[in-house]
Formats: sequence, structure tokens, C-alpha cells
Amino acid sequence: MRTTHKIYFSDSKSMKELSNESIDLMITSPPYPMIKMWDEMFEKQNTEIRKLLSEGDGEKAFELMHKELDKIWKEVFRVLKNGGIACINVGDATRTLKGVFQIYTNHARILDYCLKLGFHALPEILWIKETNKPDKFMGSGVLPVGAYVTLEHEHILILRKDGKRNFTKPEDKANRQKSAFFWEERNIWFSDKWKDINGIFQRLNDIKLRERSAAYPPELTYRLISMFSVQGDTILDPFLGTGTTTLGAMVCGRNSIGYEIDENFRTHINNKLTQIKEPANEFIELRLRKHKEFVKQREQEKGKLKYYNKNHEFPVMTRQEININIPRIKEIKIINGDLFEVEHLY
Repeated sequence: MRTTHKIYFSDSKSMKELSNESIDLMITSPPYPMIKMWDEMFEKQNTEIRKLLSEGDGEKAFELMHKELDKIWKEVFRVLKNGGIACINVGDATRTLKGVFQIYTNHARILDYCLKLGFHALPEILWIKETNKPDKFMGSGVLPVGAYVTLEHEHILILRKDGKRNFTKPEDKANRQKSAFFWEERNIWFSDKWKDINGIFQRLNDIKLRERSAAYPPELTYRLISMFSVQGDTILDPFLGTGTTTLGAMVCGRNSIGYEIDENFRTHINNKLTQIKEPANEFIELRLRKHKEFVKQREQEKGKLKYYNKNHEFPVMTRQEININIPRIKEIKIINGDLFEVEHLY
């Protein structure tokens, strides 16, 4: 099996390269409005934002920042297939302007606009990013009433275009079975609180790049891709950044398309993607090893499992798991420019 991965270093407000209803799944983490590290980027999109921030008008600046993001969500809705899923990882922001501290609810603003576009909201995930730092508390310490609750989670909005995706052809049903996940993974992945994925604070060794990237952990994209797509699907990320979504698609045996406005990321992304073969395959081996450990413990407690997966030669909990076939990466090639091809092995 071969998958292709194309990166466009351009603005994603108009994804002219993509036809209507051509994408199976969208995963992204946009710039967060009202987080200072993104001010300059939003100000380049609309110079009025800088003026409003300098005047301390956070509400109007917040709205203008989101109007820039709205343009991308509109394009995402256009290019998603009916039944396609959009996953948006976003955090709310806290900020003090002119001595007034408040929270800016980015997740609610994005959700409101996407529902107006026609998306249907599915249950979302709270990504818990707890910290035990003694200085994490905001406000007046132990004195009432000026202390504030800490902000230790982000939202993963899950939206669907139109109704549930159908798999009617025999070959589509077989591919869906091959793309299934393990029973014990389902019990963790489909919880509305993710506490076992730690956030990444990543400093990039390139003075041309932002000092701090907004990269989420690769396992986050791997989970979402595994949950909401099948092998051979096409995954879109309109805010590609350091390429984490493309990496996840490569490991999962999906195709991908990414947009990144900052061309200074090109070398970093190319290096990252062309060197993932070994760590990606180690990650797959770890996933299989965890399943074997689960089986061993389960059988010790409950007796032999009823079903067996011949592809990987181990027992599984349910009939739906007997055809799971997880690919490994054999080779990664740069075809031309920013187009990558990955050959997978079963």
C-alpha cells in the first residue's frame, strides 16, 4: 500500500487546490485568539486588531481574530465529504487588558460558527493537561475573592458534516474491518476526558521559526485518525505547523494534505517526516505489545479469549477485531518539492 502526503505553503483561507467533498477527516489546532504569541499573526491578517488590543478592547479584538479563523472553517466545510469529521483542538485564553482579567472562550466561539455553517456537534473531548507547579495559581493566592481557577485543559471539538458515514461496498466493509482498533483502546480513546497524553512545550532550533510551536503530541493525532477514518482516507490539516498531523497520517496508513502559511517550517517538516520510519514502527510495535499484555492479564483473570486475529497472531476480545491489520512504514520518499510518498508493509 502507498499513501501520498502533500504540503502547500500558502494561506488556507482559500483551498483552491481542493475540490468540494474531497476530504475524509480534518484535524487541526489553530492559532488561539487572545494568546499573546499569536497576536502578530492575527494583526497581519487585520491591522485593526493591533489597534483594539492597544486600546484594551479585548472583546472586539477577540471577535476580529475569530472572523479570520471563520474563513478557514468555511473552506473546511466545503471540502469535507458528507459524513466527514472535523476535529479542532483549541484552548481558551486568559488575559488582562487595562487591569481587567478575563477568559476568552475560543472553543465556544468556534463551535457556534461551525454549527451555523451546518456542522453537527458530536460529544467533545477534554484534553487534560494538569500541572503541579506551585506557581500555577492565578490571582491573590489563598485570599478570597480574587483568585482564579486554573486552566488545565483544552477542548477537542468533534464535528460531523451531514449524517453518519456509510460503508456499503464489500471492499469498503473489509477495509473498515482492517482499520479497526482494539477493544481496550476503544475504552480509553472514546472517553470524553484524555488524561494520559501529556502536552508538549517544544522549542524549535531555528531562529526563523516561532520560539514556541503549538504542536500537539503525535499520539493525539494518531488516536483521532484511528478513531475517525479508515486506511487510505485523506486527512486535512489547514494549520499544519511542524507537521504532526501529516506524521500521524503516515503512521496510520492514510493520505494527507496540509497547509502552512510560514515557509520557514519547510526544512523542519521535511527533516521530521523523512526521519520518522524507525520511531513510527517502534510506536506500532509498542501498540501491539500493549495489546498482548492486555490479553495476558485478561486471560489470567477471565480465561481464554474467544476470538483470534490471524494477521498479528494473537487473541482479541471481539469478532470486529479479527481482521485488524496495522501497517508499518517500509520507505518514505520525497517525490518532488513538498510531495511525499510512503510505502507501507503489512
